[in-house]
Amino acid sequence: MTLIKSISGIRGTIGGKVNENLTPLDAVKFASAYGTWLIHRNKNKKNLSIVLGRDARISGKMISSLVSNTLTGLGINVIDLGLSTTPTVEIAVTLENMDGGIIITASHNPKQWNALKLLNEKGEFLDADEGAKILEYAENDNYIFCEVDDLGVYKKKKGFIKKHIDEVLKLDLVDVEAIKNANFKVVVDGVNSTGGIAIPELLNRLGVECVELYCEPNGEFPHNPEPLAENLTEISNLVVKEKADLGIVVDPDVDRLAFINEDGSMFGEEYTLVACADYVLSHTPGNTVSNLSSTRALRDVTEKYNQSYTASAVGEVNVVIKMKETNTIIGGEGNGGIIYPASHYGRDALVGVGLFLSHLAHKKMTCKELRDSYPSYFMSKNKIQLTPELDVDKILLSIADKYKAEDVNTIDGVKIDFSNEWVHLRKSNTEPIIRIYTESTSQENADNLAKKIMAEISQIAGL
Repeated sequence: MTLIKSISGIRGTIGGKVNENLTPLDAVKFASAYGTWLIHRNKNKKNLSIVLGRDARISGKMISSLVSNTLTGLGINVIDLGLSTTPTVEIAVTLENMDGGIIITASHNPKQWNALKLLNEKGEFLDADEGAKILEYAENDNYIFCEVDDLGVYKKKKGFIKKHIDEVLKLDLVDVEAIKNANFKVVVDGVNSTGGIAIPELLNRLGVECVELYCEPNGEFPHNPEPLAENLTEISNLVVKEKADLGIVVDPDVDRLAFINEDGSMFGEEYTLVACADYVLSHTPGNTVSNLSSTRALRDVTEKYNQSYTASAVGEVNVVIKMKETNTIIGGEGNGGIIYPASHYGRDALVGVGLFLSHLAHKKMTCKELRDSYPSYFMSKNKIQLTPELDVDKILLSIADKYKAEDVNTIDGVKIDFSNEWVHLRKSNTEPIIRIYTESTSQENADNLAKKIMAEISQIAGL
């Protein structure tokens, strides 16, 4: 059982001992810390309000109740959207002019996990300094709760997924008529969470025939909820059986998006952003951003339009910061996360579906043909276990120095770009591990590059 506290929130498994798992006391403690941070951040403002939403996890209602009651105890008003998606809550913060927001979700983690994702008044994730301040409050237990006449007000508010869909359909580049005229048939795997509500409703509004698979939001995940190929055999088979044009897969909180080709093959999570960026760039000139561990194909597509690509440190908040710095028109992460500033600065599978289907409708080609039109890269993901006494930072610096003649980036671990491939090394913050990500023009080359770098690390470490 596990409890992970970080600047992006608190995440853990339900049940067990306090401070070792996500127990009711831990949920109250971290909600208190967030509420206290919000009060200190808005010293001259009364009647603070936040938006609360949750995915369909079995523990969601319990954690949500604890969080909402804690916040009202601090004098903060709570608007509870109930079953929702992460991007829906993000959009609700700005639509309702709220002071912050919390999503109760553990994203792609299995059903025994849950978490608190924390938002600021822009509906964006907190930065490192803000997250560190909340951790400090949580450690000190220095909270002041309200007297009875000053308690916050709790209200439920329905219909925000519909409002979210309205916002998606308003986007200039979501071509509703082209999608309707394409007569798409799509299979949707909602992993029995809130994507099973949001994605079919969006497709219905777009005039798309929808075949639902695991779209009952009961929190009983029928497979590992991370949208990776090994977890998606059922939808791959159903796409072929139904003679559908494609399959759509989301994670439990609907901020990651993957597609299945009409022949049951994976479009590739890494290529979700590539395809959406290709469509946006074909209509709007501008820059792109993804993190250091994402495919080089986004850079290739961006440069095809004579625009600039920039890599950020790993983590959604880091991608967003870099997007704002570089005036980016679309960005995201290779895990299927689309961030489209014309909508909002957050990963949003609903926006991704709207852009992707518009692109497919305009191209008048099959999903597989679209995928084959992009440069093909192959990834290998590995890790090397070190002993606790080793200086991991020193090892990484040694690798960076060894390859200093290449294009080396050290903003987040060590990324080495070669002419036809790259390697990205990142250390774990919780254990003596170096994670090794490689990408090349074939799976064999990607695997061989990983083996070569791992051997060099072992040699430097004396293993």
